[in-house]
Amino acid sequence: MTDSTSTSTSYSDSDSAGSRSPAHTTSPVPRRVFLGALGVAAALAVVPRPPSAAAAASASYTLLSRGDWGADETLRYAAGGTEIWPPEYYPVQTLTVHHTDDRSTDPDPAAVVRAIYRNDTVGKGYGDIGYNFLICRNGLVYEGRWSGTDGTAAHDAAGRLVTGAHVQGYNSGNIGIALLGTLTTTPPSTAVRGALVLLLADLAERHAIRPLGKVLYRNPVSGVSRAAPALGGHLHWAATDCPGTVFADLPAIRAEVAALIQG
Repeated sequence: MTDSTSTSTSYSDSDSAGSRSPAHTTSPVPRRVFLGALGVAAALAVVPRPPSAAAAASASYTLLSRGDWGADETLRYAAGGTEIWPPEYYPVQTLTVHHTDDRSTDPDPAAVVRAIYRNDTVGKGYGDIGYNFLICRNGLVYEGRWSGTDGTAAHDAAGRLVTGAHVQGYNSGNIGIALLGTLTTTPPSTAVRGALVLLLADLAERHAIRPLGKVLYRNPVSGVSRAAPALGGHLHWAATDCPGTVFADLPAIRAEVAALIQG
């Protein structure tokens, strides 16, 4: 969860559910595909690469569970057997995009995710990986922070978001999605961008988020409020160059996400 320019230090929020975008009538958005026993290798053969929003309307993204990418769950526990950072859950208010700026040269994206996980959990003391979702260069979506055993990535059984560690002071109710790699001057691949749009559309539809709108985010723990885009980048929350080139592309991404939700 290292972000260039300013390192993303996280940080449990001293974070009551904040302002959410009003609900609206929608048509179905792309469904999620859970790999289960398929694993990473099989997923590489089926990853969606939609060339446009119109084509994406009938596509789906592929989601790798923590088990699929090989998360060592023992890292989340202290020597006494208690969780280092017990999960907390709050209603979703906003969506935030990052790049990991990990500068890894490992050709295996799952290994990169595991390295980020270990660094966040052990090196930085976040108790787990900071992001709720990650997307690799092949367009695969990786489940991020552990959220329980109900089978819904990043959420509890009630549909609330598990608090991550990706934007200091504004984590609770804020979904963090990280694109693997350093995108300071390089744009994401078509596969990455396509999966990002599909994932954002799914999450926005599920949580009645209007991608073209703004929210008055209210930290449900600390009570701090901040006006922000409903779908934004790390730079909207902090002095950083994260998410790199994706930041300038966010208006187009928002429009594509909105088009998918509206059908």
